[in-house]
Amino acid sequence: MIGCVIAMDREADLLLDRMEVTKTQTLFGKSVYYGRAFGKDVVLVISAEGKVNAAAGTCAAIAAGADVVLNFGVAGGLNPENTEVGEVYLIEKAVQYDFDLRQLSGKEVGTLPGEEEHFLPLYLPPLPYPRRTLGTGDRFDDSPADHALLLRLGCDIREMEAGAMAQVCRYAGVPFVSVKAVSDVYGSGSTTQQFRRNCDRALAALKERLSEIFSRL
Repeated sequence: MIGCVIAMDREADLLLDRMEVTKTQTLFGKSVYYGRAFGKDVVLVISAEGKVNAAAGTCAAIAAGADVVLNFGVAGGLNPENTEVGEVYLIEKAVQYDFDLRQLSGKEVGTLPGEEEHFLPLYLPPLPYPRRTLGTGDRFDDSPADHALLLRLGCDIREMEAGAMAQVCRYAGVPFVSVKAVSDVYGSGSTTQQFRRNCDRALAALKERLSEIFSRL
């Protein structure tokens, strides 16, 4: 069964509108919908924004029986040279850029306990989308310091959930897939204003590709 963990209601509606829901319940404080979509069994969890919410939502999806977890939604690009508003990208690896144990471990920002690399790899189904790297943190801002850190870590895209989902899936031994549509790009004006202006465009790009995404899982 495909477990979809989605942060925002407006992102989740892309799937709910095309899903035959057979059952609903609450797990780990999250709304969970069971049913079928695109010819496959699906459990959809709406997690809300942020890393702890994302982790709880991922636990809910796995507890509900998901054997692969899919996250899709909007995100911000970090460099106009390799991310474009309205484009859809397959995330190949993710890091939590606000996790920092350097003073204790001496390892790079984002390196989780028991890991040697700061990035966690994601499962890559055969989807024809450009691959990008992602940074996850519990803040939405235009901070130059955050931007410089994300670029130093090797990130192309930033958002607030997928890195935590990747961590839970790694511990659970469940493949994790993340597909992101860009709604804003750093350096092109306020990311907040860009997000509000372009969110519907990014969501429409995801909606067009949902059938293809599900067919490859």
